[in-house]
Amino acid sequence: MVQRIFYRVLLGIGTLWLVSVLIFIGTEMLPGDVATAILGQSATPDTVAALRLQLGLDQAPVLRYLHWLASVLHGDLGHSLANGRPISEELLPRLGNTLFLAAYAAIVAIPLAVGLGIASAIWRGTVFDRLANTLTLLSISVPEFFVGYVLVIVFAIRLTWFPSLAMVDPSTTFSARLYVCTLPMLTLTLVVLAHMLRMTRASVTAVMSSPYIESAVLKGIPRWRIVVQHALPNALAPIINVVAFNLAYLVVGVILVEVVFVYPGIGQYMVDAVTKRDLPVVQACGLLFGGTYILLNTTADLLAIWCNPRLRHAR
Repeated sequence: MVQRIFYRVLLGIGTLWLVSVLIFIGTEMLPGDVATAILGQSATPDTVAALRLQLGLDQAPVLRYLHWLASVLHGDLGHSLANGRPISEELLPRLGNTLFLAAYAAIVAIPLAVGLGIASAIWRGTVFDRLANTLTLLSISVPEFFVGYVLVIVFAIRLTWFPSLAMVDPSTTFSARLYVCTLPMLTLTLVVLAHMLRMTRASVTAVMSSPYIESAVLKGIPRWRIVVQHALPNALAPIINVVAFNLAYLVVGVILVEVVFVYPGIGQYMVDAVTKRDLPVVQACGLLFGGTYILLNTTADLLAIWCNPRLRHAR
């Protein structure tokens, strides 16, 4: 058990290191020159050379990566090239906004998806089951930015129930934050709902064909009790994995949603940094997204091992 946990934690650390390498290579491959982009119209060969020397761009990429990685390991994300401010000072408030939106969507989406998935397994083959599968297939086939624009047209422009822009600041109260974030929350919920619902239904349905479930049916136990008390505990491992995967998406995949609703989160911050060629900010945001995704998936693996005794021992 301890060996398996240690292996998964070590695998997560190694994956995060590979992510850092890919992020650095990806930012290095962006077209254009950072020094020229910063100087703009005042760029001359001398000023560009001086700025490249100041930023360390004259060094070999391997050396710059090692310096960047050492700084990150010491908790220093660097300074923004756009305004010279420490990245952590601007990143932390935006991280709070992104986590708030992700938690808001998760609180709504996870119970709804798991509940509907269990209900579809209980009433498998009924009109409810077919309707749930049709609606989830429809929602999973539509990109999130399109869902966001449809919600804006319906609820912000036609019905005027919610604002079209999710503008928040530190002075925004909790209730006002919930109100302005409703449309982004609904967008994320509709995007992740289908995957969790279908996985929950498939996991519970697969367990329902087991011999001990057939024995419970022959004993005359109500179907809902068989699903909830007997089938669901053995179907938790894949459900936990898909919930963790979608939690990671709620944090990592909010970029388009934040851009659509102009929400001041990490995704919007990263998009602005890409347009300005602010590479330290892009690298910090990318590393944070990658670390969050790996952390949640590693946690899901550990929870799956804890919930399922068969995964605790090697076969």
